[in-house]
Amino acid sequence: MLEARVQQQFFEAADLVNQAAATLARPLAEAAEAVLGCITGGGKLLVAGSDEGAALAAVVAAAFTGRFERDRPPMAALALSDAAPLRLHPQVRALGQPGDLLLLLDPSGGSPALREAARLAREADLSVIVFAGAETAAWREVLGDTDVLVAVPHERAARVSEVHLLLLHGLCDAVDLQLMGELDPT
Repeated sequence: MLEARVQQQFFEAADLVNQAAATLARPLAEAAEAVLGCITGGGKLLVAGSDEGAALAAVVAAAFTGRFERDRPPMAALALSDAAPLRLHPQVRALGQPGDLLLLLDPSGGSPALREAARLAREADLSVIVFAGAETAAWREVLGDTDVLVAVPHERAARVSEVHLLLLHGLCDAVDLQLMGELDPT
């Protein structure tokens, strides 16, 4: 019984990845173009997340400041924290400048702190990218026309987080491709 349950986790994840590939390719490409524009324009990438997204924020910031799959010049990226006693919105106010980009990871879809950070970022002329789950109504009220919403079509936060990691890897790869060309297979 336990083995069947474990296998079911893999099957659900694989089904979601296959389903999401077609629907998320365009918004992920838009997100990559926004990150590239920010970085090449002298801006920085601020990344924050809720729940599982907080750990992923640190991973993606490290991939941009360090390396993803190959060496390249470091990019200005910083993971923000929403852990107590820190609050996210003062960090956005203190660190965000026009031309910067705020990338938010909200797998559960229920983070008022992330939505408030997005609102403050928009007021400060930062672009916003949100990786969310299936519930997007609250995000659509906050985001502007030039912002990017990458919504994984699933209700379960664990599945959404798994796809968010795949999307973040795709984002890093797409930015590296645009900056440095194809990876040499040798």
